Amino acid sequence: MRVIINLACKDCKNRNYTTTKNKKKQQRLEIKKYCPFCQKHTIHKEAK
Repeated sequence: MRVIINLACKDCKNRNYTTTKNKKKQQRLEIKKYCPFCQKHTIHKEAK
């Protein structure tokens, strides 16, 4: 099973991306992606 999650920018807290992850994994996903609001690459964390 995979679930849809939102990724929020660590700096400005905007939710910019959606992705899927394995439901059995309990860790929060962190990916370095481009933030159009900050206009730079930042770490995006899984948001609730």
